[in-house]
Amino acid sequence: MALFGNLFEKKHCDICGSEIGLLGNRKLEDGNLCKNCAAKLSPWFSDRRRSTVEEIRAQLEYREQNKENLAGFNPTEIYGHKTKIYIDDTSGKMIVTRSSKWREENPDLIDLDKIQDCIVNVIEHKEEIYTKDKDGKRASYNPKRYNYEYEYRIEITVDSPYYPEISFELTDERPTDKHRYNFKEYAYEGNRIQHRLLPEKYPLMEVIEQLDVITQPDQVESENWTCECGQENTGNFCSNCGKPKPIRWFCPDCGRENYGTFCINCGRKKPEY
Repeated sequence: MALFGNLFEKKHCDICGSEIGLLGNRKLEDGNLCKNCAAKLSPWFSDRRRSTVEEIRAQLEYREQNKENLAGFNPTEIYGHKTKIYIDDTSGKMIVTRSSKWREENPDLIDLDKIQDCIVNVIEHKEEIYTKDKDGKRASYNPKRYNYEYEYRIEITVDSPYYPEISFELTDERPTDKHRYNFKEYAYEGNRIQHRLLPEKYPLMEVIEQLDVITQPDQVESENWTCECGQENTGNFCSNCGKPKPIRWFCPDCGRENYGTFCINCGRKKPEY
């Protein structure tokens, strides 16, 4: 009974003193926090459970001062799409936010000279495309086919006592083909952001030759393929005749997945990249 007594025992916020409802408690290292006070913390802050009451009080004081300082923040440059970077050259500060009413949302003002790095990552997401077998059941193609999406992600490392980095997606519509124009358009935009924040470290690039793409770990798998001789394989060479595994490519005209020299859907010759 003591266990249930502790479970339903009324708790109070150690910041504002208000009573916390059954599902409204946000645990701190040495106390409790109500959801209203938690909502006032920095949107980039994620270490609440290991924070003390005094540390949370200090951050909330900083957040109140940040809200006052936003009144004098006037952007001179804007980068991004859904999530935007607003830069004020006069104050030497920036904010990162999704909200168009950002003065009400109170995004953190970040000193430009506190930015330590700005990384642009390209993450590949893939989802298998299925067909139906002779019994009408879902079945994989041989070789397997996938739909692809490419997520551009910005990671800005900052010198802040409350969070080590700001991470957000640059893409509003994810490219579905690494050879389409919008794939490199996002690369150029990411480079412009890097150059704007850290011009000495990241020169402005006129040509982007190749980008490293991060494949999600849970999506890495060996794909079966069938050689021209009819042998099914999993490695890079046919176990029967020794021919190398054909290179998969996607037609830039119709999007069809191919392994030969010509697109099996529209006849377009494989581009030379």
